[in-house]
Amino acid sequence: MSFLDSPYDFFMGRPMGEWFRLTQQRISSRELLALTAAFAATAGVAAILSAIPDISSTTVALALLLVVLATATLSRLWVATAVSVVAMLVLNYFFLPPVGTFTIADPQNWVALVAFLVIAVIASNLSAATQARTREAIARRNEVTRLFDLSRDVLLTTETAGALDALARHIARRFELARVAICLPADHGWQVHQGAEESVIVDEAQLDKTLAGSRRMLEFDARQRAYGGHASGVDASGAPISLVPLRHGTKTIGVLVVGGPPMDVGTLDAVAGVAAIAIERAEFLAERDAAELVRQKADLAATLLASLSHDLRTPLTAIRVAVENLRQQTLTAEARREQAQAALSELNRLTRLFQDILDMARIDASAIRVDRQWITPADIVDAAAAHVRHQLEGRVLRVDADGETEVELDPKLTAAALAHLLENAAQYSPANTSIAITARGEGEGLRVSVQDGGPGLDPGELDHLFERFYRGHAARQTSFGTGMGLAITRGLLAAAGGRVWAENAPQGGARFTIVVPGAVRVISQVEADL
Repeated sequence: MSFLDSPYDFFMGRPMGEWFRLTQQRISSRELLALTAAFAATAGVAAILSAIPDISSTTVALALLLVVLATATLSRLWVATAVSVVAMLVLNYFFLPPVGTFTIADPQNWVALVAFLVIAVIASNLSAATQARTREAIARRNEVTRLFDLSRDVLLTTETAGALDALARHIARRFELARVAICLPADHGWQVHQGAEESVIVDEAQLDKTLAGSRRMLEFDARQRAYGGHASGVDASGAPISLVPLRHGTKTIGVLVVGGPPMDVGTLDAVAGVAAIAIERAEFLAERDAAELVRQKADLAATLLASLSHDLRTPLTAIRVAVENLRQQTLTAEARREQAQAALSELNRLTRLFQDILDMARIDASAIRVDRQWITPADIVDAAAAHVRHQLEGRVLRVDADGETEVELDPKLTAAALAHLLENAAQYSPANTSIAITARGEGEGLRVSVQDGGPGLDPGELDHLFERFYRGHAARQTSFGTGMGLAITRGLLAAAGGRVWAENAPQGGARFTIVVPGAVRVISQVEADL
């Protein structure tokens, strides 16, 4: 067995094959500059020391060794080794008798020369090993930081729609990869989620082979810090790619395809592990959302049943009593009008209840269509007030609505949403107080606020006001209702891209504000252009 074929070198216990590969790395311009500077320093030290009469060869050897150690600290192993050889030759030629030749007369100088070379090489090797470990520690630190950032990105992803595409983009961004794709097996072929600017087109046969290979015996390579099953190949453009199994536990759920600068196998395996956990998490979130939807539907059915049994009983009883009274021949004309009005009021209440149920069903089924038209804020307020005119009877409305601008939006959806706010203000504020309505066409669209003269909102209930079937403690004690009105308002506005929020007004009372996005134009300018 030759010296290079032996398992370990004499000095460091490092495999000589690895040491040899380190000395064969591609020479860079920076390394050539370091080599030139080291040669110049060696020549300078030799010139200075040769000018000193009767200088000891030991002093010269130590000075040259300092140059070698400095070179080993600042550059790679092969540069320091080359400088060591040159320093040995300089020591021999200029300072060991007979000076001016490479001949060594004294056998002791042979020992000194060989010892100098061995010490220089060992010191260079130690310095190179330290630098390699430093670089490896920095790389591991960066790897851990990037994996932590990727894990944080995964935890912050709460939306199930597009979660896998977002995951692929996170991997590409965190690890600066030119091409990334997450490939998951489907019923017919593969689902591929691209994450970088350049798409990765992979032959499905490669994916099938990688998936089949990863489902064999699971083995961990401690040297590479990775499980088996990794594969390499080329994409449709001929560029090299790495195929890494996505494992969750012992189960392989897909393949991560990476293209671009080569990455450490252990790092790729760690990234694939985080990606597999993220995929399982996305599936759990989807299952949770589906279960929540089922629960909400069950709650809706139960609440609707309870609401109908309660809210239908009162108006139906009132209508029956009114009809029974109308059958009496002794009633005066005025009494008949009062009974007919009572029956009509209860019928309107029933109509509103069934309309709320239909609106809620449309929101749940995502069956709301937006039909945008140009309309003034004043027209929206008039339509909403007319929609709930029976609930607003006897109430004073202070309206400040803009009739000079138009907003492009769906008038039916917006008026219906505003009508629920008006009904809510009339229901939960004293009858002797007014309701203030402000409507403006602004840069972002339509902005409408409704302020009542009631006691205001409980701060602890602000976060729950727009939940379906939610009714505050005070509301449950003072009035009847289903708790669907504000939830319907939020659902209708969400379909149109709008939003709604509630707050307590500084001068007292509750204030609800809605914003519906849309283009805004001034009517006078439109007429002038025509």
